[in-house]
Amino acid sequence: MGTSEKIPKLRLNSGHGMPLVGMGTAEFPPVPEKMKSAYLDAIVVGYRHFDTASLYKSEEPLGEAIQEAIKLGLIGSRHELFVTSKLWCNENHPEMVLPSIKNSLRNLKTEYLDLFLIHMPMSVKPGPHSFPIKRDDVVPLNLKGVWEAMEDCQNQGLTKAIGVSNFTTKKLEQLLALAKIPPAVNQVKMNPTWQQQKLKEYCARKGIGITAYSPLGGQSNLSPNPVFTSEVLKKIADAKGKTVAQISLRWLLEQGVIIVVKSFNKERLQQNLDIFEWELTDEERQKISTIPQKKAGTVEFLLSKEGSLNSVDISDIEITE
Repeated sequence: MGTSEKIPKLRLNSGHGMPLVGMGTAEFPPVPEKMKSAYLDAIVVGYRHFDTASLYKSEEPLGEAIQEAIKLGLIGSRHELFVTSKLWCNENHPEMVLPSIKNSLRNLKTEYLDLFLIHMPMSVKPGPHSFPIKRDDVVPLNLKGVWEAMEDCQNQGLTKAIGVSNFTTKKLEQLLALAKIPPAVNQVKMNPTWQQQKLKEYCARKGIGITAYSPLGGQSNLSPNPVFTSEVLKKIADAKGKTVAQISLRWLLEQGVIIVVKSFNKERLQQNLDIFEWELTDEERQKISTIPQKKAGTVEFLLSKEGSLNSVDISDIEITE
C-alpha cells in the first residue's frame, strides 16, 4: 500500500467521493515549516485527503505544501486532493460564514473546499480565535441562520459539500428539521474505546457520513491513552503481526466511517495506510465490541475554568452523547 489510488472512497449524500483515510493537520503550537514538510511527506506516501481548520493555523502551510506538490509533480493538480476546513465558534454567526470560508480559501490558495464543517455546535462572541473558550463569551447559536449561510457557500461553489463536527443526535435532529441541504458529514471523536454506537446508527439512518477524529485515542483528557493501553487491542495486534494503531484504524474502517489520523512521522504515516489488504475476524470484532467505553472530550474540556455560561444552557452546547 502506498499509492493514493488504493485508498477507497465513501460516496457522500452530496454525490462526492471522500477518501476513507485522511491526514489530520493540527499541531499545537503550530510550527509552519514542520507542518508543511509533514504534509508533503503525506502526499508522497499517498494521502489525498487533508483535514484542516481555521483554528489550527494549518491552512496556510497546507496550501503551500499543495502548491509545492504540484510544482514537484507529486500530484497533477489540486483536484486530486480532498480538503476539509472548518468554521470556528467565533465566526459561527450567519453574517460571518461567507467571509470565513473566503479567508480559508485564501489561506489554502484554492478556489474551493471539498467539505466545509461547522466545527462546534456553539457560538462565541466575534473576536480572535481563542482556546479554551471563555465561558462568558458563549452566546446562543443561530443554527438556522448559520446553516443557510453554509448552504449558500455550497450553492456558490465555494465548497462541494457542507457538514458539521461534534454534533450529537439531538443537535442533528434540530439541524435536519430546518436544512434544505442535509449535512454530508458529522466529524466526531470515535475509536474502539469510545465507539459511539447510538450516533453511528442514527447517522446511518439519516444518510450522514461519519468522520472519526482521535481514532487512536488522542486529543482527550484521558490519561493514559485508552487505545494504546487496551489489553484487548494489544492481544489482537500481537496475534496479527500489526500495531495497535492499525487494529484501531481497521476496526473503524469496518464500521463504515472515514478516518482522520494525525502523525508527522513518515513511517507511521505509511503504517496508518496499511489497513486495506487484511481484515479482522468475527471473533476479534466481537472482542473489540466488549471493550469498556471511556467517555472523553465533553464540552467542559473546551471551556475555561473561570466565568460562567450566562446565555446558554450547557446541554445546548454538549458535544458528546
